[in-house]
Amino acid sequence: MADESEGTVLLAGAANLAIAVAKCIAGLLSGSTALLAEAAHSVADTLNQVFLLTALKRSRKPADALHPFGYGMERYFWSLLAAVGIFVLGAGFSIAEGIRAVLDPEPVAALAVVYSVLLVSFIFEGISWLRAVRQVRREAHDQGVSALDHLKEAEPAVKTVAFEDSAALIGLVIAAVGVTLSAVTGEEFWDGTASIAIGLLLIGVAFTLGRDNKSMLIGQALPDDVQDQIRRLIADTPGIDEVVELLSLRLAPDQVLVVVRVDLDDSETTGAKVEQLAERIDTAVRRQFPIVRHLYLDPTPATSLDPGPANQP
Repeated sequence: MADESEGTVLLAGAANLAIAVAKCIAGLLSGSTALLAEAAHSVADTLNQVFLLTALKRSRKPADALHPFGYGMERYFWSLLAAVGIFVLGAGFSIAEGIRAVLDPEPVAALAVVYSVLLVSFIFEGISWLRAVRQVRREAHDQGVSALDHLKEAEPAVKTVAFEDSAALIGLVIAAVGVTLSAVTGEEFWDGTASIAIGLLLIGVAFTLGRDNKSMLIGQALPDDVQDQIRRLIADTPGIDEVVELLSLRLAPDQVLVVVRVDLDDSETTGAKVEQLAERIDTAVRRQFPIVRHLYLDPTPATSLDPGPANQP
């Protein structure tokens, strides 16, 4: 999955770099603020691909004494920086330039160049978007979930590319509408309005990506239904009386830590039997849920977690 994700990011980065240059040249020649806003968007996306590639490479570092569970969280950190880049470089420039163009509008020239660049950009962005969407759908199919449900937990790099490219395609349509309205009506402020709309779109994307990556960095558990399945699997294992508590923590999209407190059957209290039981549970859970990389069982009588009697006067 990591190699496929790296290919998706590289394709998106190459497309964004070429598109950014084309948009910038066309924007300067035509004077279109909306096109310059799209150029800023593509520049931000290109820099973000560098962040995402860094995330993929650094997250592969093996675990060490300082980070015993590995470096999987690096993916969320660098993806969070990518969200900040979208907000600052993309949205900030687009809205600032849009406001300037609305207050001091200028006519849009070289419409043939503008429309040509918008069309070529849409094609290249569409190719990158299709690559990301196909990867998300394929991974969702392998896991037996819907694409939208998988997107919430997907590899941050692929998720960021999918969101960026979706915003880019919508932004190109907005830019085309703004330029067309300016040319048809003779009211140049439509071009600046389109630039502001693109900036607001990027704010929405940046907020969504930032919120999701922040949640992962803080520490997010597995979905309730998955936790319930693991709980039932362990509880149905001979030798387990009860699953007292189950805690999970996502270390990376494909790495999860699970800690389980269990009440053992009285016949399973010897050291050798506890080891064998733990091995059976570990094997069964990992077979059904490959994302569980670390599983720790804590034999804890259920009564030990019950609150004690209220203090009597």
